[in-house]
Amino acid sequence: MGVCRRLCELAVCRKLEIDMKKIALAAALSVAASTAFAGGVVEPTMEPEVVKAATTSSSGGILIPLLLLVIVAAAVSSN
Repeated sequence: MGVCRRLCELAVCRKLEIDMKKIALAAALSVAASTAFAGGVVEPTMEPEVVKAATTSSSGGILIPLLLLVIVAAAVSSN
């Protein structure tokens, strides 16, 4: 009779152990799920795109070649 009672106690302990593991797993999953949605739904914000304005200068394109031409003319005339 003692052996049968001991086997019964082991079976009950094993069932409790499995139930406790299920409860612990459910608690861990619920904590993980609640932290995933802790912040709530937020509208995505997009940073404004920075566009560099193109600057045009009519004198900037012609000034350097004219300066170079004056330097070359001065070098040729000095020889």
